[in-house]
Amino acid sequence: MDADTFPEQLADALVRIQRLIRRRLRGGLTAPRLRGAEVELLRLVESRPGIGVSDAARRLHLAGNSVSTLVNQLVRDGYLVRETDPADRRAARLLLTGAAEQRLADWQRRRAELVGRHVSRLGEADREALRAALPALRRLAVMLHEEAEET
Repeated sequence: MDADTFPEQLADALVRIQRLIRRRLRGGLTAPRLRGAEVELLRLVESRPGIGVSDAARRLHLAGNSVSTLVNQLVRDGYLVRETDPADRRAARLLLTGAAEQRLADWQRRRAELVGRHVSRLGEADREALRAALPALRRLAVMLHEEAEET
């Protein structure tokens, strides 16, 4: 693999894997499909219960009004609860509903099953290469996130 094309090939592979996972997980859904940004917001609220809208917008690298629109949609659909922040009555805190917790748990289970099923079909050398690449991929994600935080 040419060192000049490696970054492009890596980015293409990661995007393709993510796209294929998303497509496969859409199949068999009984509930209306959530868009990527909605899932990202729900996962953020899951990891940071009580997060505010402006902090969520900053962490997701989205405009505040875009996140407000997502919040309104997810509140209307029964996946988020917006509570008044007792420390600042003008601010809202976001919390998942039971329906959102169940939907995220189902999505995570289905994703793990899908990826696990396909990884198990790879040879041992490929599985070990993927396992060995995880720390470097996590560091790359952190660096990309930190760069986004700076801009």
